[in-house]
Formats: sequence, C-alpha cells, structure tokens
Amino acid sequence: MKKFRKVLDGLTTSSPGGGTMGSPSCGSAAGTPTTAPTPKEIDVQETLVSENFQLCKTVRHGFPYQPTALAFDPVQKILAIGSRSGGVRILGRPGVDCFCQHESGAAVLQLQFLINEGALVTACADDTLHLWNLRQRRPAILHSLKFNRERITFCHLPFQSKWLYVGTERGNTHIVNIESFILSGYVIMWNKAIELSTKTHPGPVVHLSDSPKDEGKLLVGFESGTIVQWDLRAKKADFRIYYDEAIHSVSWHHEGKQFMCSHSDGSLTLWNLRNTSKPVQVTFPHGKIQKDGRKESCKPILKVDYKTSRNSEPFVIFSGGLSYDKAGRRPTLTIMHGKAITVLEMDYPIVEFMTLCETPYNNEVQDPFAVVVLLEKDLIVVDLTQSNFPVFENPYPMDIHESPVTCTAYFADCPPDIIPVLYSIGAKHKKTGYSQKEWPVSGGMWTLGSHTYPEIIITGHADGSIKFWDASAITLQMLYKLKTSKVFEKPKPSEGRAAELVDEDPFAVQMVSWCPQSRIFCVVGISAHIILYRFSKYDANTQIVSLEVRLQCESEDVISPSENENNPCFSEPHSGSHSPQPHHQHPASPGGGTPEGVKDSALCLKVKDRVVRVPPGYQAELVIQLPWMDGEPPQQISSLDINSAYGLLAFGNCNGLAVVDYLQKTILLCMSTLDLYGAADPYQRLTRSPRRNRQSTSGLTELSDNQQSVDMERSKSPTSDHVNGHCTSPTSQPCSAGKPRIPMGPEGPRLARRGPGRPPFRKAQSAACMEISLPVSHTEGYASRRAMLQQLHGVTMYSHDEHHTATPYCWSDRESRENSFSRSRSSSVSSIDRDTKEAITTLQFGESYGRKSDALPTPCLWVGTSLGVILVIPMSIPTDQDERMEEPVTIGPSGAVLMLKGSVLRFGFLDCMGALIQSPYEVWRDLNAPEDPDRPRKRKLVHYSPSSSQDTCGEGHLAIVCSERQAKVFLMPSQSCLFVHNITESSFVLRADVVSVCNSVCLACFCANGHVMTLSLPSLRPLMDVSYLPLTDMRIARTFCFTNGGQALYLSSPTEIQRITYSQEMYDNLQEMLGELFTPIETPEAQNRGFLKGFFGGNAHTFDREELFGEAAAGKASRSLAQHIPGQAGVEGMKVAASGAVGELARARIALDERGQRLGELEERTALMMTSAETFSKHAHELMLKCKDKKWYQF
Repeated sequence: MKKFRKVLDGLTTSSPGGGTMGSPSCGSAAGTPTTAPTPKEIDVQETLVSENFQLCKTVRHGFPYQPTALAFDPVQKILAIGSRSGGVRILGRPGVDCFCQHESGAAVLQLQFLINEGALVTACADDTLHLWNLRQRRPAILHSLKFNRERITFCHLPFQSKWLYVGTERGNTHIVNIESFILSGYVIMWNKAIELSTKTHPGPVVHLSDSPKDEGKLLVGFESGTIVQWDLRAKKADFRIYYDEAIHSVSWHHEGKQFMCSHSDGSLTLWNLRNTSKPVQVTFPHGKIQKDGRKESCKPILKVDYKTSRNSEPFVIFSGGLSYDKAGRRPTLTIMHGKAITVLEMDYPIVEFMTLCETPYNNEVQDPFAVVVLLEKDLIVVDLTQSNFPVFENPYPMDIHESPVTCTAYFADCPPDIIPVLYSIGAKHKKTGYSQKEWPVSGGMWTLGSHTYPEIIITGHADGSIKFWDASAITLQMLYKLKTSKVFEKPKPSEGRAAELVDEDPFAVQMVSWCPQSRIFCVVGISAHIILYRFSKYDANTQIVSLEVRLQCESEDVISPSENENNPCFSEPHSGSHSPQPHHQHPASPGGGTPEGVKDSALCLKVKDRVVRVPPGYQAELVIQLPWMDGEPPQQISSLDINSAYGLLAFGNCNGLAVVDYLQKTILLCMSTLDLYGAADPYQRLTRSPRRNRQSTSGLTELSDNQQSVDMERSKSPTSDHVNGHCTSPTSQPCSAGKPRIPMGPEGPRLARRGPGRPPFRKAQSAACMEISLPVSHTEGYASRRAMLQQLHGVTMYSHDEHHTATPYCWSDRESRENSFSRSRSSSVSSIDRDTKEAITTLQFGESYGRKSDALPTPCLWVGTSLGVILVIPMSIPTDQDERMEEPVTIGPSGAVLMLKGSVLRFGFLDCMGALIQSPYEVWRDLNAPEDPDRPRKRKLVHYSPSSSQDTCGEGHLAIVCSERQAKVFLMPSQSCLFVHNITESSFVLRADVVSVCNSVCLACFCANGHVMTLSLPSLRPLMDVSYLPLTDMRIARTFCFTNGGQALYLSSPTEIQRITYSQEMYDNLQEMLGELFTPIETPEAQNRGFLKGFFGGNAHTFDREELFGEAAAGKASRSLAQHIPGQAGVEGMKVAASGAVGELARARIALDERGQRLGELEERTALMMTSAETFSKHAHELMLKCKDKKWYQF
C-alpha cells in the first residue's frame, strides 16, 4: 500500500507538461490565486498493486467464424466445431462452451472424438494431427504429429480403438497410435490397393471406414471413383470397384452387407458385397427426366448418411444434389424416409452435417433421432422423430451476427431487477414451432459460480436493431430485442433524399448510451439521428416528438477579428442559440443566422408523425435529427451523454455541440466548437490567418501555404482520433484524399459541395467487417493512418500535436520534440490536413466546479475535443419537479479550459478520498403505469454522497482525463494538475475507461499496438502493461470496451464476442466458473448379437489391431515421413484435470471400472486356459492308452 500526498495552495503551479490553459477571464491555473476553498492535503490510500492484475481470455460467444468441420461424441453428448482460422469450439449443455486455438492458425480439416475418452483429434491444413485433452476445463494439446511428405485428406478412428487411420493426397493410408502419437510401420500403399493393370492414379483418399461386419476389413474410397476393401490381416484387397463418377462420401448399412456412395453427378449408388461388379441401385434424387429422355444435370451430393431404424424404413440423408437449371435456389438438406422425400432449405451453404444416433456401435441398428447441420453462418439441429422435421431451439447465442454488429457496450454489476424485467418483456416475442424435445447436445457439467453478478452486453446492428444480452456468470443469453427502424417511415423513392438511401443501411447503430438505474436508453444512428427511449411495462399510444438540430458549418459564413475582440468568454453566434426553444422551431446553423443557411435542408429519415401503438419495453419518446444543409449531408455524431437526473442530453460532432432538454423537448444549446471558447480559445484562431481576413467560425481551420507551415507540417505527430466513433461513422462516404481544394469564389477556397445525385452514406459496414490494419509502429504507416482516417470518417480532425505553432501559445520546445516524429508526408495527406475540424470527442454530465471561484459543486457538462482541450460548462437546473418542467435550464459561460496531448477520450471523477463519484440519476418510474392517488409519481433523484463525511463535499474532487496520448489528474475547483502520465509515445490509445477493480478504481487503456494497460488512481502509476494482441484492426478498435470488475470485450470476428479479464481475482476463480467438458459416463454395452449372427457374421470380435500395427509386427515408420511433437499440456494438463471438481472421484471410479473389467477378462482367460488344459490332458491320456501296447517297430 502506498500513500500519495501533495501539499497544495492557491499559488501552486501545475506540474511540468501538465498545466491548464485559458484566458484570464476564464481562469488560469498557473500562478493565479483562487478564493475557492482548497484542501491543504490530498491523502489517498491506493490499494491496487501489480499483483492484482492478470490478463487472460475468459470465454467466447457467438457462432464460430468460417466453420470447416464438425464432430459429435454420442456418449458424452458434446459437439465440436472447427474453423478456418484454427479455432475449435466445444459445446455441451448451456454454460458448457469452450474455445481452443491452434497456435499455427491453420484451418481445421477434420475432427474426431475419442468417444467417451475425453479426448479429441484435430487434423489441420498444415498436415498436422493434434490430440487434445478434454478432461480439464481448459483443453490443451497432449501430442502433435506433423506429416512432412504427404498431405492429410481424411481421418477415421473406429470406436474403442487406439489406432487412427489417416488418408493422404497421394492415396496412401497410414496408421497412427493415439496413445503415443507415433506412426505405425503398417502402410496401405495406393499401388497395392489398386490393380497393377490400372494405368492412372486413383486420386486422394476421400473416405476410410471399417466394415461393421468385420473390423479387420477397411473400406478405402478414392476421389476418382475407385473403392477398395482392404483385408488388414491378409494385407490384400478383397474387392475393387471402379465407378465413372467421382466419390464424395460413403456410408455403411449397419449389417455390413451394403454401403451407399454419393457422387459428383448428383447420384447415389447402393452396392452389395455379394456382387461388386455393378451397383444394386443408382438414383438421382433431384434429377428429373427431360422431354428428350435425358436426365437433368445435378450438382454433387457432398455427403450421404445411410441410417437404419428399428421401427421404420431406413433414413437416407444427404446435402446437395439439386439440378443446375434451378438458379437461385437455396442450399438444401434432403431426408429420404421410405418413399417420402423432404427437402429442407437452408439460409446459408451447408458446411457439414452429422446424424445423431442412439448407439455408438456401427454394427447395431442406428435409430437416428436428429441431424446436426453446420451452415456457414448458423448451427441448426433437425428433429427426425417427428414427421414434419421441426428444428430444436438453439440454446447458444449463435445469432449475434443476424445483422452485422456495428457497436457494443458492456455493463457489469447492473441493478439486479433489470435482467428479469428485460427477459419477461423479450420472452413475449420469441419464435414458436420448435421441437418439444430437449436440446440433444447436453454433455458436460456447469454450475453457477459464487463470483457472479448481473452483467449486460448491448450490441447495435446494421439494420438498426439493438440486442440486450444477459452476460452473467460468463454465459450469454438473449434478453430483449429493440428495432429502432420502427420509429421512422420506410424510405420511398418519391421522398427526395430518402430515395438515395433505399438500398443502404440508413438505420445502422453507431453508438448507444444506457442508464441502467433510470432505464433511459439512447441510440445514435448513422443517418445523424438520436433516438431517446424510456422503459415501460405497459403498452401505450404515443406520438414521437421530433427535433431538428442544425449543427452544420458554413465555410462562407465569416466573422472578422474585429467582431470578436470584445466578446465575452462564451460568445453567442446568434440570438437564441442556447435559450430554450419549442421543438417545432429550428435553431439557425451555428455561425450564421441568415435565412440562406436554411435553404435546401432535408432530413435523411422521416419520423412517423402519427400516434402509434407501442408494445411494452423500450418506447421511443424523442428523435433528434441533423438535416442536410445546402446540399451537404450532416456530419456524423461523434459523442453523446445523457443524464436522467438533469433531464439533459448532449451530443457533438465535427462542427459543434448541442444540448437538449428532453423533459421540455427543447434545444438549450447549439453552437460550433470554436464559439464555445469565445475569447478563451487557447489557439487564438480568430486572428491568425495570414492569407485573408475572412474566416469560418465553424472550427474549420485553414493552414497557410507558406514554408513555415509546410515545415511544421512535416513534424506533426499523428495523434488525431480516428477510430473512436468521432467525427463520422466508418460507413460515411469517403472523400477524395488526393484532390486539391476547389476555388469557389473571390473569398478563397471552400469545400466542394456534394452533388445532389450522390448518396450521403455508403452501405453500412459492420464493425465486424472492418479488417483495416492500424499501423502500430512510429517509423512507418502514419501517412496511411491519416489516409485511413479520411477513408473511415470522410472528414479530418486536428489533434493537439498537429496544430501548427503560429499561435501565441505553444508547448515547450522539449515537449514538442518529444511528441513529434520527423518524417516527410505525402502531398495527398497534406491536402487532407488543410480541411480540419475540431470535433467534440467525449462528453460527461456530473456535479463539478465550472470556475475556480465556485465554493460548491453544481451541474456541469465536461466537453473534450480532438485538440486535447477540455471545457467545463456550468448549468443551472431547477430542483423542484414542477419548476423543472416549466422553468428553463440555463447554461452559463464556459468555465475552466484545460489541456492535454491528443484527442480526449474519457472523463472520470473521484472524491478526495479516492472513491469513484457516480453521476446523479433519476430512479426509474413507469410513466404509463395506472395513476395511484395515494402514491403520486414524483421524480426521485439520487446524488452521490461522499465516502467519508458531508464536510468533504466542499473540498472539491479529482477529475481524471485520458486522451489518446496522455492521462492527467486535476484537482477541482483549483484546476491544478496533480499527476500526469504519458501513456504511449509510439502508438495511441483507442479505448480508455475509469473502472472499479478489487474494491478500488483504476484507469484501463487499450492501445492501437495491442497493449492493455492499467494505471493507478489518482497517482497514474503503471500497474499492468501486457502486449495482448500482436496486431489489431478496425473491428476490434471500434468494439473494444472495458467495464467494472476487471472485464472487457471485443468482437474477435464478425460473428463472435471475446470476453477477457485483467483481474487476478477473476483469473483465480475462472476454473470454478468454466464448465466441465468431460463427465464420467459408462460406455453403453454392445447388444448381444445372438448365436446365429455371431456364427455366420464372421469373427469380428477377435481382431487384434495391436498385433497387426504394433512395432513388433509392423516395424517402425520412416522418421522423415512424420515428426512427433510433444504437447505443452503433458503433465500440467493432467494436474489441472485432477484438480477439477469431479477429478479424483471420477478417476478413481474409472480406475475401478477398468480394474474390474481387467479382472473379468483375466477370469475368462483363466477359465479358457483351464478348459484347454483339461482338453489337452484328456487327449494326451487317450494317446497314451492307444500307444501303450505298441511295439517300437509299429510306430
């Protein structure tokens, strides 16, 4: 534990590199005495140390991205899915969900369970076999076998066998011992398998299976159409089949007398072992006979399953085989049951399917009961026991990507009542028609851990939908779905600009803001709109109020320097700019109140202007829209905050800031960023331009073309915010980076207008689809980073480090050198930098001090910009409920102006004891509930109470500010900088948040170079710095978010959410929270075959593979053929497994079972030996009696 003390008084200057900025009228922290009460000593006991932090992945949710393989253990009842990126997802009952990753990243070609053994074999595209140990909560590789000279094409592991058959591209079949993962010397060479007279190579092995009738017979299928049954004992072929069409799969009848093949021409062939010269039956299930007598050409049947049933006709299930002429038909799974043919159309292409049967033995009647179908983007299970073949309701969150994910939010330690309420509302809208039977994948064990608390994940999607997920106890379950598009009319071609958006994604969600306590929910959409929702348990008839806010910059609107010389700190660009206005009025554009600025305005979307019936749940109350202005689309909203206690909503973009009173439905403030400063602008931009006297007030800063600006431009540090949702969405129309500005008139260059025929937005890309790599090195890639900024946001912003120094204020020379990289920049990048805007990057309401002279905290709005400037705007809000609905909220002149390096990302507030100050909120009340005269509904506000005593309320608080380069801690109201920490010099911070961990608070940061860091508060001492992701991309950058409890999440693929923890406490409890994949289950006994079947069915049970494939009989394989690689798990994996909840007991029980089984086998062998000895003794005695009286010459 460390104590940090800092003696402060009114004359204390700020620390080096820290400090505050502002004009005298706004207050300056350096050398200016203050009359506000300030504490003489800050005494914060910091309890967090480095040992409290440990970074690791916890669980992955969603559908495996780009799946390639499927396997099922019929005894353990667990399912495995392999993916193209080398991932393996293992699923059991809800809660049992495990993700494994091959380090090589090679695609998984095939999966094979060691049935009821707690192990899994994976075959990967790099020709490596891996054995995974599933008897531990986090599976690990025990052995690997790398093939050097041959490519793996197919694997087969017979039930209860320790020998794995491996087919290769050359047509050879190798055999691997599963226990030792060593290659046997027994090889089935392709030239031995086919006849010597055959002139062509049979192709790769596409199928391997042992005969149900005799395990000593192996069926080998080659791609060309050749099928060979190989006698493993005699080492020769029993029969060979040569068929004209290529083979895709083979499936046995359980009696072992017939098998069925699927072919590339869409046909199925049935073969009988009695006569292999020709097939017994050839069918084209989907090929009709045409008028000329020829069959329709059909697509290949990629897989067929031939399964017998005890009480009905056999099932023939296959994928593909449709005729080519039916274009546009969806992928199908066909179920042939007797004479009935059912075709199930799928939404996505079929990757693989498996038929689930009651028995694991292939020589018994199979009795299939379900089919697991793995699609490219979904997993479904079909119930075969009902004639209409319904699907099972999937208990896993496989539909996260139903519409592409565009944003995420993560809330830990929510109010406990919110999850049941959301679930009860969402349950009313669930789909019906599912199978009534239980989900068949029910293996493993999972219990609710002791370290659980309510957690909610919110995902926003490209179609405008919002999904609330219950994420408690590292599970994920859908709670409630909200469709924001229902607020608007459907765009029609006749509706002006809406015509340009018909084929786009105009409702795509850009960001969300949620207050769980008041249940106020706010959505920002890509069409520059904001929707405010209130929660109600009752349906209602409501009319949605619409507000139009004109946050548009006009480059021709000018204010000369003389007009602003004597303006107050908080200047008004026009009358009524921050006074309350009725919702039907439209405030003028910031920077100009002329009627010309309003012409040619249109809204991207049309709000429903009639009374609509809304169901229980989240109900829209207010819609705020930014309109088109003079042919220009609105800039995307870059920041948002809402406070239920104040009844206010604030948002900003590249042009400025707006504050809306959502209780009175009025616009309080609509002002450009530059006007927010007034005379307190630290850059003095109003009097700087050397080229002309006319300058825009919209924050659009012009750079001069002289040599000084060019030289300074070469030393700019690329720290502007470009992936934090600021300025515009990544789905906005990109501007041309390389074109120079077009002169539009004598007043100088101005932005080129967009043509009326061009759509304002591109098709909304999801955060999931963004694969643009971010440069992480300080030596290269910054030009591309700037170009990427232009591509993603369509507009560029300055950060503090990029502003040229032709201003009265500049950073110290030393700091400027430290934060700039000397390198030339392309002309196209330079031309982008000319059109720059200072964006509002973050906002936060809270009780704070707007000025140094304030004695008590008042409601304030903290504003952070892309130039690293922090503005604190005080507000006066009526406290009485009746007055609050009638009296206007007044916003005072801008108070403090603070600065730091880089675009501002996050604010946080601590009291003087170091405890986190929560923003005030209103307790939720249902406005649609029936009136109760005895209990009138009044607003109940909850304000933060200091941790120690009420006296500390007047001692001020600590403000934590984090930018993409730096973090600072300020003491309010004195505005002194107590601590400063440069987070990164070579990269930039993408996400930052003040979070609670281990009953304390820290600052968590995620950088573009993949580092996850935590800093202590308030001292900003580094606690953890882990290089978590070697490379990051836009998808991760836009969806990464921290939450309390030491947790975070991001979209690891377009379809999956990855949750991580950076808390040592949760890391220690993770084993308890994860599910057990393996549970001790007795293997079902094989059915008694009966005397006649055993007698006539061959000697199948006396086949000893060890005798054939062991080193003694087959010898050693060539060392150059394959290389054995011992796994990392080895002994450690077994130790972890043994420490599981069922570990010791399970292993003891299994050991006893195995011992009993061995004793039984020993007893049987002893009895056989005794019988044999008696028989031998009898024969010997008879021979002795026969030969006793013979003479020697009679022999």
